[in-house]
Amino acid sequence: MQTKSLLPRLAAALIATIAFGSAQAAWPERPITLIVPWGAGGGTDATARIIGSLLEKELKQPVNVVNRTGGSGVVGHSAIAGSAPDGYTIGLATVEIAMMHWQGLTELKYSSYTPIALVNLDPAGLQVRADSSYKSVNDVLAAIKANPGKFKASGTGQGGIWHLAIAGLLKDLKMDPAAVPWVPSNGAAPGLQDLVAGGVEFVPCSLPEARSLIDAGKVRSLAIMSSQPSALYPNVPTLKSVTGSDWQTGAWRGIVAPKGIPKDIEAALGAALKKVYDGKEYKDFMAQRGFGVIWAQGADFEKFMAKSDADMGTIMKAVGIAK
Repeated sequence: MQTKSLLPRLAAALIATIAFGSAQAAWPERPITLIVPWGAGGGTDATARIIGSLLEKELKQPVNVVNRTGGSGVVGHSAIAGSAPDGYTIGLATVEIAMMHWQGLTELKYSSYTPIALVNLDPAGLQVRADSSYKSVNDVLAAIKANPGKFKASGTGQGGIWHLAIAGLLKDLKMDPAAVPWVPSNGAAPGLQDLVAGGVEFVPCSLPEARSLIDAGKVRSLAIMSSQPSALYPNVPTLKSVTGSDWQTGAWRGIVAPKGIPKDIEAALGAALKKVYDGKEYKDFMAQRGFGVIWAQGADFEKFMAKSDADMGTIMKAVGIAK
C-alpha cells in the first residue's frame, strides 16, 4: 500500500521536473531587455543597438534596448544588477563600473554581475592641436616635466576614463600623476573643441572620438595607449614604441547579466553573442565607426574587469579622487 501511495507523488515530481527542464531549455520565450547606462546617440548606445538587432536574429526574440541614464552611469548599472536573474534582462556595462565605487558613488563593481562577453575596447590616444609644436609624446612629456601644472587637459569629467588615462601614463613614467591639471567636460567632443580653441593643450580620448577633427586637419594624435596600433589610424604609434611605457587603458563595453542567472542560459547567451561578434555585420558596423573589437567570454571577461578595476583604483588613489 505504501508503495502504491508513493507512485502518484513520484509521477507528479517527474512531470514537474520535465516541465521545469523544458521551460529552461525553451529560453528565450519572450522579449529580452538590454539596458544601456548612457544616453541615446552615443557610442555605447550605438554598440548596444547593433548587438541587440543581431542578437534578435540569433535568439528569435525581440531585444529591446532601454536607455537608463543618470548618476554618472550609476542608475543604469544599478538597474542591470537589480533585475531578475532570469535571462530576460541584460545590460551593456562600461568601464565606469571599474571606477564608480572608488569614487563612493555606488557599492556596485564588476563582481556584482554575471560576465557574459567583452565586445569592444577603444584605447586612449593622446591628441594635440594640429599646429602644435609637439611632434611626439616625448615632446609632451619633456614639456610637462619642465613646467608641471602649466598645461591643461580635458575630455571627460573629473575622474573619468580619459582623465585617468593621462594620469596613469604620468604615474607609469614616475612623474606626478597630477602634473597636468584636468578641466572637466561633458565628454570628448567639448574637450576637443576646447583643444582646438586653445583652452587646453591635450585631450587623451579615443581615436574614434577624435576622428572628425583629425580628418579635418585640426587635431593630431601622437600615440595610442594600446599594445597594437589602431586599425583606424595605423600610423599613430603605440605608447610603448615611443616612450617604453607599457601603460594601456581605454573605454570598454561588455554584455553582463544579473548575478545568479542559470548556467544554461548564461551559456546560450554567450554562444549567441559569439555568433554576433564573429559575424560580418557586427565587424563592419564597428569598423565603419572606428570602434575597436575585442572578445573575452565568461571567466576571461571577469579577469579583464578585475584588472581594469585594480588599475583604475590605483590611479584614482594617486590623484586623490578615490574615497
